[in-house]
Amino acid sequence: MKVRLSKTFYFEAAHDLPTFPDGHKCRRLHGHSFQFDIVVEGEVDAASGYLIDYGDLKKAAEPIVRQLDHYYLNQIEGLENPTSENLARWIWQRLRPTLPLLTAVIVRETCTAACEYRGE
Repeated sequence: MKVRLSKTFYFEAAHDLPTFPDGHKCRRLHGHSFQFDIVVEGEVDAASGYLIDYGDLKKAAEPIVRQLDHYYLNQIEGLENPTSENLARWIWQRLRPTLPLLTAVIVRETCTAACEYRGE
């Protein structure tokens, strides 16, 4: 049986988007209550009855949340232009080595806006 699992994580952070035009509201320093989902997919192990322990997803995400939570994202290496797109890829790059079943990272910076990244 093939399944897709997801687990959601949260962090608060500030950023500005330096490539947006002068005068655009996103060019100014502002903050969000960010949310990101880790999505894994694969075959359920017949003996255990599950794909992966949700605790393993939490272990993989905790260092990322600690690095982002209550920080200015533009000052984090690799996030000098912290768009949702770049943030989703940045998270993916840190998760993929420990989560080979990773199929997507979904970043939400507001309740109505999301970016889904599925790797290169």
